[in-house]
Amino acid sequence: MCGIVGYVGHQAALPVVVEALRRMEYRGYDSSGVAVLDGSGASRVEKKEGKLANLEAALDSAGHDSFPGTTGIGHTRWATHGRPSDRNAHPHVSGDVAIVHNGIIENFAPLRAELEAAGVELVSDTDSEVAAHLLMCEMASGPHAGDFVASCRAVLNRLEGAFTLVFSHAAHPGTLVAARRSTPLVLGVGEGEMFLGSDVAAFIEHTREAVELGQDNVVVLRADGYEITDLAGEPTEGRPFLIDWDLAAAEKGGYDYFMLKEIAEQPAAVADTLLGHFQDGRIVLDEQRISDQDLRDIDKVFIVACGSAYHSGMVAKYAIEHWTRLPCEVEIASEFRYRDPVLDRSTLVVAISQSGETADTLEAVRHAKSQKARVLAVCNTNGSQIPREADAVLYTHAGPEIGVASTKAYLAQITANYLVGLALAQARGTKYPDEVAAEFRQLEKMPEAIQKVVDSLDPVREIARELADSKSVLFLGRHVGYPTALEGALKLKELAYMHAEGFPAGELKHGPIALIEDGLPVFIVMPPVEGRGVLHSKLVSNIQEIRARGARTIVIAEEGDEVVRPLSDYFIPIPASTTLLQPLLATIPYQAFAAEVAAARGYDVDKPRNLAKSVTVE
Repeated sequence: MCGIVGYVGHQAALPVVVEALRRMEYRGYDSSGVAVLDGSGASRVEKKEGKLANLEAALDSAGHDSFPGTTGIGHTRWATHGRPSDRNAHPHVSGDVAIVHNGIIENFAPLRAELEAAGVELVSDTDSEVAAHLLMCEMASGPHAGDFVASCRAVLNRLEGAFTLVFSHAAHPGTLVAARRSTPLVLGVGEGEMFLGSDVAAFIEHTREAVELGQDNVVVLRADGYEITDLAGEPTEGRPFLIDWDLAAAEKGGYDYFMLKEIAEQPAAVADTLLGHFQDGRIVLDEQRISDQDLRDIDKVFIVACGSAYHSGMVAKYAIEHWTRLPCEVEIASEFRYRDPVLDRSTLVVAISQSGETADTLEAVRHAKSQKARVLAVCNTNGSQIPREADAVLYTHAGPEIGVASTKAYLAQITANYLVGLALAQARGTKYPDEVAAEFRQLEKMPEAIQKVVDSLDPVREIARELADSKSVLFLGRHVGYPTALEGALKLKELAYMHAEGFPAGELKHGPIALIEDGLPVFIVMPPVEGRGVLHSKLVSNIQEIRARGARTIVIAEEGDEVVRPLSDYFIPIPASTTLLQPLLATIPYQAFAAEVAAARGYDVDKPRNLAKSVTVE
């Protein structure tokens, strides 16, 4: 949530910054703005509520020539303090200072009171504005008066909370100062130019050389390079890395929406996540800072995550308990530390986060570490904060996911979670090496099966267009079909703004059956006939109960399941698989259904209202 960009170099800053903001749109926002330092001791600021198009129209009206300069900052805001409006949009300005901010300044209230007592007039409702005024006061009369960089550090040392901040000063047009604490910020290193971004998508068009900032690091950016220190001014180092995807990976590639492209990329995302994780007959993690003996000593597993990642964790619970015989609990990350869970050195906490910066999950990780628990991170973003603080890491390799509603990152998370389960089973000896190898071979077959599902989604889209006017949709499943049902309902809520609920099918008679009425669409995921036949027969009974009350049944089942086909108003076949692996296939029709319903209703599939891709505040 929120997107921050910055540029210092030889190009005109405005088009660079605006294009970077466009690439940050997927993070979710309700206003945007830019500030360009013109090199003559002045800066030009423009900001607008609403979509980036509103800002672009204002810039066009003013004329790009009125924003000269080769240093600029930009921001897409997702409101926390103060409703979306022009005056609450960033950048915030105080005299010669302009700042952009992501996160929350927790002690803004006393700082605001201090500024107001000194006669400073604040014009927004935000917590962010105080940082601009504090810097202006520091530059004017603080201990480091006139020293831009030292004054920035002095201000940063007064702030509490989670933040990424970028400072500019009209009298220092070739310099930007930025810092991060618990929210993301990455540097891009070009030839005679430097970039800042909340993630690398902001500058991938210009360079693949990047540097990750550490916690409480401050960076001074100039066209010819950068300097990184801690908050006390002591030199430190970032982590350089090369971006392993190109600009085309962040473009739509001929699809109407990024989400459709990302649905189509799921076979590759799963295959890439598996790649390199089975070597010499063993499952291997990407990073492991704990010993195999530590893994053998684990006697309980917690999985913490939010949103779709939480549903992937629910799938993981079935696999981990089945393969390792360890008790496994799945917890919403935002609830985890507040209920005082029982943790010790024999507890493994698996933290799942696409961005690696999810605030609720990050705080859950820190609580787990404070209780001496071991932490294993499943993440799609190399070098982000959660993996840095974990004891072991397994990266998903889904590539950039631009659509806010998760698709390929979700399937990659499920795949990685299976690898975590097999790694634990391997370490604990609950599966023999040949059994681990057999399970991995089953996983290796899944990208081909996923491709078959992706190639056969047109009938699902036809169903979606037919049912787009429905007021409500229910989703039912048993075993791993239950979290799949929850994910299907979440996708429909996120994209189509419809009432949708997922239930374990066995609970139908305990309440939800009261919702069944004539014509209500009800999705059911049927488990494979082989392996867990009792689940199949139970769900057949559930379908009969639904049909008896006039609902329309949309059934996802294995090809050739002729038992359930006659009971289906709409039948969606998927390839055969084991029960545990079926979510990798059954989830995909739900993604396509939600996207098509949203499109039929005229909604923005990639940027649903009020949502953000990376949630970096609690």
